[in-house]
Amino acid sequence: MQRIFLIGYMGAGKTTLGRALAATMKLEFIDLDDFIVGRFHKTVKDLFAEVGEDGFRKIERNALAEVSEYEDVVISLGGGTPCFFDNMDIVKRAGKSVYLKPDEDVLLIRLIKGKHKRPLLADKSNDEILQVIREQLAWREPYYMRADITFNASHLENKADIRQNAEKLAAQLEAMND
Repeated sequence: MQRIFLIGYMGAGKTTLGRALAATMKLEFIDLDDFIVGRFHKTVKDLFAEVGEDGFRKIERNALAEVSEYEDVVISLGGGTPCFFDNMDIVKRAGKSVYLKPDEDVLLIRLIKGKHKRPLLADKSNDEILQVIREQLAWREPYYMRADITFNASHLENKADIRQNAEKLAAQLEAMND
């Protein structure tokens, strides 16, 4: 029975690497945000608008508690998930955790490319996005650093990179079992 939790900032590669890691290890993949959307039939953005951040974080915590009981899964958490309530304690009790930490310049490039999909960044300049990254990481990183493994996720540019990183991470996780 395995439970692997991927944590890190938005754009870190949690979903991209998570899907590949799950395939490599022959495990199910769950994206916590997608799980919540499926349960409530509303987007995360709509839930935030409807119940506010506090309400969303409670929904998220309950969803995390539920999926943390699933077996043989790789679970990708939202960027803020580890930073609220006792969420990191849930993660630490339930399984192994991996902090996906790309280099700051890589994170910035990824977020600039995908800012149209991220409402918090959509109207920001590149310099403003960098400032948001730095400010949020300053308070989130102490939570992220509680992970069992910190993994450099800077090189996820193509299928070969993703597969190689999934294999490398799988080997690190399996070595923890020895």
